Amino acid sequence: MPRKRPPAQSPEARENQLINAAVDLAEQQLRDGTASPSVITHFLKLASTKQQLEIEKLKSETEFLRAKADAVQSNQRSEELYAEAIAAMKRYSGVEEDYYAEEVL
Repeated sequence: MPRKRPPAQSPEARENQLINAAVDLAEQQLRDGTASPSVITHFLKLASTKQQLEIEKLKSETEFLRAKADAVQSNQRSEELYAEAIAAMKRYSGVEEDYYAEEVL
């Protein structure tokens, strides 16, 4: 008798439920010897060294992209801090910001 699962709270959760059900069914078919050749091939490919390397590559690329995004965000924050520090120094020195704006023009 299949276990009763609570209703999904989001489309992503529902998708995960369906994936889990499909994997459970495939596992049962493999155990019973009733799995189709495509199911068997699918799981054999997952177990291959090449597939494992591709998964590792994707993980590394994802990690790199996250680090790159963090660096960009950090750089933007640094620029904001520098601008704030320069503005504070100008105020502290008593120089009006309009003075610098006219000088540049």
